[in-house]
Amino acid sequence: MTTKSRKTAPSRAKPTSKKAKAVSATEGLSQLGSQSVAANSPDEATLETAPNPHPSDLYLARFTAPEFTSLCPVTGQPDFAHLVIDYAPAKLIVESKSLKLFLTSFRNHGAFHEDCTIAIGKRIVDAIKPKWLRIAGYWYPRGGIPIDVFYQTGTPPKGLWLPEPGVAPYRGRG
Repeated sequence: MTTKSRKTAPSRAKPTSKKAKAVSATEGLSQLGSQSVAANSPDEATLETAPNPHPSDLYLARFTAPEFTSLCPVTGQPDFAHLVIDYAPAKLIVESKSLKLFLTSFRNHGAFHEDCTIAIGKRIVDAIKPKWLRIAGYWYPRGGIPIDVFYQTGTPPKGLWLPEPGVAPYRGRG
């Protein structure tokens, strides 16, 4: 399991433009802007982080992965889910390309729905230590039963706007 964070050296000069600031925020990221291959398993995947550009503000960042896949640990058949990941960043944010590659690493990974959903949430928490995080895994039916898995790190911070996840209750989701 690898987590990378961009380290910054003390700087005497502040960036003079937004472009300069944006360039320095990507320093040290190995996947963004380059051809990257998904890891063979979640344990081998690298989840990269970057400094939060607004660490003093309370806001919600959302990632939606409507085509998440993993494998059933018993049958080896593919399982499909719609994931919604919400978090209130503290000092770090998740770099989105590395998150995509991390989620892709589950394609050949056998685990139950509950394990996949909660492991993703905990991995993100370990990487960025957000003020708050929740993940919703809306799994498509296997054997006629959809499984929805929800995990959050605690009570949302007071004043944080929490939109609905936006996934309809099961009625043939799709």
